[in-house]
Amino acid sequence: MTKWKEYCLLAVLLTRIIFCFSQETKVLNSFIRRNDTGFRLSGEPYYFIGTNYWYGPLLGNNKVDKIRLTEELSFLKAKGIFNLRILAGAEGSGNDNGMPRVSPPLQSGEGLFNKKVLQGLDFLLNEMSKRNMHAVIYLSNNWEWSGGFLQYVNWSGEISRQKMNSRMTWDEQRYYVSKFYDCESCIRDYKKQVEVILNRRNIYNNRIYKNDPTIMAWELANEPRPMLQSSFNSFCRWIKNMSQYIRYIDRNHLITIGSEGMAGTNDDISLYKKINAYKNIDYLTIHIWPKNWGYFQDTSIAKSWTNIINNSAKYIDEHTRIAEELHKPLVIEEFGLPRDKVSYDPQAKTNLRDEYYKFIFEESRKKGIAGCNFWAFGGLGRPDKGQVFWKAGDAWIGDPPNEEQGLNSVYNSDTSTWKVIESFMRP
Repeated sequence: MTKWKEYCLLAVLLTRIIFCFSQETKVLNSFIRRNDTGFRLSGEPYYFIGTNYWYGPLLGNNKVDKIRLTEELSFLKAKGIFNLRILAGAEGSGNDNGMPRVSPPLQSGEGLFNKKVLQGLDFLLNEMSKRNMHAVIYLSNNWEWSGGFLQYVNWSGEISRQKMNSRMTWDEQRYYVSKFYDCESCIRDYKKQVEVILNRRNIYNNRIYKNDPTIMAWELANEPRPMLQSSFNSFCRWIKNMSQYIRYIDRNHLITIGSEGMAGTNDDISLYKKINAYKNIDYLTIHIWPKNWGYFQDTSIAKSWTNIINNSAKYIDEHTRIAEELHKPLVIEEFGLPRDKVSYDPQAKTNLRDEYYKFIFEESRKKGIAGCNFWAFGGLGRPDKGQVFWKAGDAWIGDPPNEEQGLNSVYNSDTSTWKVIESFMRP
């Protein structure tokens, strides 16, 4: 072979190597990355104001709901919302802790996965991809409204079906949920669900989830708590092992816990710092719930306003310090406030909610927080008039089945709230 032919072959080989390298770099840059206390996307800072849209995959399962889903995604895009926090799917069926749960389930029985439910998630992610949106997906739930940890404990035989159907006391619920972290079969079943989701191939775009840049992050669960102090060690072990397991399967995506903050660690800030210091946990999260945490009582939101703001600011400050010490981003991924006078009527005013959203967004900017997801987008759905709790066949809105329908939902018609949100959007 003459030298010029060798040079030509070498040039072709080098061109192919450079092309492959550039393509690989392009793919890698399409995923959101952690950058000290912030995020980056395609080399640029990535800050977001997003929403919780946990029920989105449930709208991808039939023609009518698909129309609603695409309309809602287009509405969110027009408002500058590009980050959605969603539930991968529910576990089990029937009442849980005496209340109906999200249905249809992703995992209908132990190890039995509903392909149609997964197709709903496929549809949502594909539509989000078309709109350059990103998803944070939580893989299970501490709370019973989607089955979650209690369902795994039930499948293990640690809690009876009869007990799950009944309304439990808080101490009973804490006791049974805490069993999850030391239950070998529970963790095995949870890992199976993780494998099914991460290795899922989307029927609409042929992407495997673990290779899909539409997904920003995997969350171990929604608001995982040790529940009891005696479970602290097993709780920490579970977080460390599961984040390592997810990283083993998927090296593309960010991983976070889904923690509320101190409220989810028995008010132990050192425990919160410990679990977020694990190397496979990429960023910290907090949730802020003035109503649930007693910052105000009954319908007296206005009367307790100073207390609401002061307690929320203190909570943000305490966790911002931890994030700075760990050199990791912090996201306020759940926060909400009822409509004025705690009305569930979609027509009721949202003056105080709007002020609270404004406060959260201002604090986020001042403290260098990496993103916010308000709870929750109710979209085109509306609660049935005169009915407080969800029943099978009702429209999905932002409030899960165990909570009053209309409690924290932000509808497409809440003009004043959307004005506040849009005013804080960054270019």
